[in-house]
Amino acid sequence: MEITLLIIISISLSLILTPVAKSQGGLQSGFYSSTCPKAEATVRSTVETHFKNDPTVAAGILRLHFHDCFVEGCDGSILIKGGSAEINALPNLGLRGFEVIDDAKTQLEALCPGVVSCADILALAARDSVDLSDGPNWAVPTGRRDGRVSLSSKASNLPSPLDSVDTQRQKFADKGLDDRDLVTLAGAHTIGQTDCRFFRYRLYNFTTTGNSDPSLSQSALTNFQTLCPKSTSGTERVALDKDSPMKFDVSYFKNVRDGNGVLESDQRLWGDPATRGIVQNYAGSIRGLLGLRFDFEFKKSMIKMSSIEVKTGAQGEIRKICSRFN
Repeated sequence: MEITLLIIISISLSLILTPVAKSQGGLQSGFYSSTCPKAEATVRSTVETHFKNDPTVAAGILRLHFHDCFVEGCDGSILIKGGSAEINALPNLGLRGFEVIDDAKTQLEALCPGVVSCADILALAARDSVDLSDGPNWAVPTGRRDGRVSLSSKASNLPSPLDSVDTQRQKFADKGLDDRDLVTLAGAHTIGQTDCRFFRYRLYNFTTTGNSDPSLSQSALTNFQTLCPKSTSGTERVALDKDSPMKFDVSYFKNVRDGNGVLESDQRLWGDPATRGIVQNYAGSIRGLLGLRFDFEFKKSMIKMSSIEVKTGAQGEIRKICSRFN
């Protein structure tokens, strides 16, 4: 009797402690393990090749995935080309990294025709981009299908650099993401750049009297005004993380804490009590410990975000070419 009870307890514990393969939205880690075993390795090697030529492409791919997931879910709709397509919406101007996804897709179609979706390639490439930038690595649940709708008119819910924290909070909540996800995913700005034109208004005419944004530190204001003169076209590029723009770390949060955030939406995270606490936790003073904490939370939030409104099973399609519907 005791032996039988021990066996039952042992089985119960193993069921509790064994990781479940299924993820949110019906996705599954290792989805292509039998249908296209080299799928993830092919995406990885493709991203590596492009990254070696231009490390800034990592931030481009990560942003591409984010913009894809916030409109019609993570379904590759951002990759479609056409006059009325999502890619042409104002918030999507300047997106890059498309050639990396197309390159990986071409290779995968040769290996496993009609098997691996463009949406999954993008999700995998985003993970690999973070990893190659010295950020965390994680198992990406796969099984997404490609969407059949891509309209610029549907992109109005994308977060904007002009958004207040309340507006950001609502946009994230609409996608099932909370304050921690908001701050954690904003931490992706630890890599990447932006144009002066997207934040220059903070430097010269933020208020009706023409003053600068008071949330900017004096050193940041002086630095940004040097990088972004008032009389130019505004196309100069500025790193979103001034201290380690090519490394995925917690430096971004230290910048926000110290009044050195480039985008207004980033700096506003310090002005809201709820988001400020999360920024402080990541920024802190013990780089190693807090870096690990951010890495852990970023993985969780990315898995959550990349599961937004996914198409699975018989929904959608598996595109042959990522930039057009079958």
